[in-house]
Amino acid sequence: MFSAAMAALLVCMVMTMIRAVKGPTVFDRILALNSFGTKTVLVIAVVNFLAGRPEFLDLAIVYALMNFIVTIAVLKFTHFGHLAGIPDQEKDGES
Repeated sequence: MFSAAMAALLVCMVMTMIRAVKGPTVFDRILALNSFGTKTVLVIAVVNFLAGRPEFLDLAIVYALMNFIVTIAVLKFTHFGHLAGIPDQEKDGES
């Protein structure tokens, strides 16, 4: 049963990578890569169960947190052009 879950996850990951390559906008591609990262966490969890190694679950949690933070940082950089998030008009007005 878990082998079927692993196969289904791998098929979903391939479909997600196709969306990441073909995505019409940058935001679609970023969302597809975020979804790919989430599916990777699920694969690590399934491997954890199959191998019977509980330390893999810690790796899955760390990977999920990194995936979330990187996605937010990339979206912010894509929107503003830098990670500070201060629009250029506000910087000019303060000087």
